[in-house]
Order: sequence, then C-alpha cells, then structure tokens
Amino acid sequence: MEQKEFNQFKKVIDEKYPACEKYLISDGVEFYIEPNFYTQLKFFEERFASHYPEIINELINNVKRNKKVVFTADYEQPVVYEDDFVYQEIEDITNKLKIFSGYKSRGSDYGD
Repeated sequence: MEQKEFNQFKKVIDEKYPACEKYLISDGVEFYIEPNFYTQLKFFEERFASHYPEIINELINNVKRNKKVVFTADYEQPVVYEDDFVYQEIEDITNKLKIFSGYKSRGSDYGD
C-alpha cells in the first residue's frame, strides 16, 4: 500500500517484516508503520481532515525525538519486534494534540 505521507523519506525493504513499511529519515533515525496503524491513521484523515497535517507532523517529530519508532495498533502485540525501538500507538500521537476519536471498543453487546 502506498503511504504518500512518507514519500519524502527513503523507503527500506525489511525482509523480516514484508507487510510493514520501514522508512529512514537519516542515519539512525528510522520508523516502521504497521498495517493496522496505517488503517487507524487513515481513519483520522477521514474524520479529522483539517488536523491530519498536524498528526503527520507530530508523528515525524516523534521519530526525530526517539530515533527508532514502531507505529503499531497494539504495543502489547506488535507485528514488528525490535529491541531498540520505541513503540507508539495512534493515541500516543493524537492525544498529545488533543484530538480524540471517541471510539471505544466495547466488545459484543449481545452476551453469550
């Protein structure tokens, strides 16, 4: 899937994680975008279009601060396992910007 938001960075092929996009900003400053994180990011683009550039900017600033980041839908069950990377979820980015989706997964309302 083309991730046009990150076209300005060098795309790196990581054969360990073929479903994930990896980008290099500069030497030692890199990040992964897991597929489910990107789906969540696109949700914010649709729902909060006017804030989307802020979200992308904060995401990039987060990488520049932390140097090595995996953007994941669930830091407890990521797709990418790298010891020296910081794991970030979409809420880590959007909450800092005070952009709240209001989505709460409650499971089934129907019981057993």
